[in-house]
Amino acid sequence: MSDATGPTAAAVEVRNVWKVFGARPETAVEMSRGGASRSEVLADTGCTIGVRDVSFSVARGETFVVMGLSGSGKSTLVRCLSRLVEPTSGEVLVDGEDLLGMSPSQLRQVRRTKMSMVFQHFGLFPHKRVIDNVAYGLEVQRRPKHERRERAMEVLAKVGLTDWSMHYPQQLSGGMQQRVGLARALALDPGILLFDEPFSALDPLIRREMQDELIRLQRQEQRTIIFITHDFAEAVRLGDRIAIMKDGEFDQIGTPEELVLNPATDYVREFVTDVPRERVLRVSSVMAAPVEGVTQTVKASARVGSVVASLINSEQPIGVVDEAGRMVGSVDRSRVVSFLGEAQRDVR
Repeated sequence: MSDATGPTAAAVEVRNVWKVFGARPETAVEMSRGGASRSEVLADTGCTIGVRDVSFSVARGETFVVMGLSGSGKSTLVRCLSRLVEPTSGEVLVDGEDLLGMSPSQLRQVRRTKMSMVFQHFGLFPHKRVIDNVAYGLEVQRRPKHERRERAMEVLAKVGLTDWSMHYPQQLSGGMQQRVGLARALALDPGILLFDEPFSALDPLIRREMQDELIRLQRQEQRTIIFITHDFAEAVRLGDRIAIMKDGEFDQIGTPEELVLNPATDYVREFVTDVPRERVLRVSSVMAAPVEGVTQTVKASARVGSVVASLINSEQPIGVVDEAGRMVGSVDRSRVVSFLGEAQRDVR
């Protein structure tokens, strides 16, 4: 596995987590460490390895995406992080405390105050109105009714559902129901949000709207997010870093740019081959030295695609500035075309 250097000050740190389903987990782990494949372990022990020796950390405010195909172990992994599935071994540290060593009451406290989860299937109570679905976690905490209703309305406003607070879930579209699920998670004001393929059942247009909503909320609130998906395009849109998972373990961890430009394995290369480079690569990846007399500027953090139209309509270079507005480089039409062409050839 290749792991790019990630941010420090981890909110979540996962160390050597294994999850084995079956009656002989110790034997299965020993065989796997010895080089046996998942199918060989299954044939000899009757055990299935869901997660194999996974380690990673997620910084505060980072969106960390775990991407993999069906059966890769990604949903099992995220359930291990909250102990909805009990890991066979390893450590899951939240703010430096190991969840695997916690008592049931300590774990409940973490789930109520620090960590919330949003699932693919909304899990809303059909007999409760939207406002009461959102306030449910606060009800479990035995917060006063007026307080939890006030908080519920506050987060419903954030997800654009103020006018639907007194409706029942079945009166809402699928996308709106997922917004209710997101609002319910936000109501507890958790520092950490876990998402298990939350948008995969939605229509493409609604799915994109929900991605936009999550991006908007993350810009405002900077929570720590671990997001599970099987869609690489979604991973690229949402993730600060992405882990590609296969057969229960990580093939590579990196920023979207790192995965696209430097895939570590053939498996990763298959995912990135058809990704439009201009939607992934940042202007900083293609810029040259600063030049005099530019009339347009773009931030170094912007995607290359955002300057393509301007470069097509003008032969003049565009200045590149950092977040403080300082000139750090320039891009022109020929450089962008050449770079995108080389990147495309590299993955072939």
